Amino acid sequence: MLTKIHAKKGLQLVLGLLMGIVFGFLLQKGGVNRYDVILGQLLLEDFTVVKIMLSAVVTGMIGVYFFKGLGWVKLQPKAGSVGMNVWGGLFFGIAFAILGYCPGTVIGAIGNGSLDALAGGLTGMLVGTGLFAAVYPKFLKAVVQKGFFGEITFPELLKVNPWVMVAIFSGMIIVILYLLEISGL
Repeated sequence: MLTKIHAKKGLQLVLGLLMGIVFGFLLQKGGVNRYDVILGQLLLEDFTVVKIMLSAVVTGMIGVYFFKGLGWVKLQPKAGSVGMNVWGGLFFGIAFAILGYCPGTVIGAIGNGSLDALAGGLTGMLVGTGLFAAVYPKFLKAVVQKGFFGEITFPELLKVNPWVMVAIFSGMIIVILYLLEISGL
């Protein structure tokens, strides 16, 4: 079923646009594109962002492996390395802490009319992307390839049935969500 969609590039664009609109709507309804909510998360006072993200992770894990089991999708993990994760997390975290938005929430905030997101967020994403593209071949390529681990998933790495990992991670996330909820965070 999904291979037919994969073959039609125009349909993919339309579906991508529709999913982006739904994603933006849900971000807005969840309130995670508001600066004060994100700042509260960074200050460990408001865990709305964590709750939404962890709920999305559980839903996504179950959905991906369910569709994989039906043969509707094929996992295509991207190659990774410790260097990519460390440097990517560092740059993302610094920008997130300075501006108070991540790429998804900055677009949602722009849609809500937030000028700080438009001026700082969109400009920062464009400048940061340009700088990375300019610097990567000369300086960063060797650094981010450190600790290369290739195209592998946790179940493949640990040689276990994917549903075992889904159950373990889902259980852990549900416990975390429950603890956050009963603590009032």
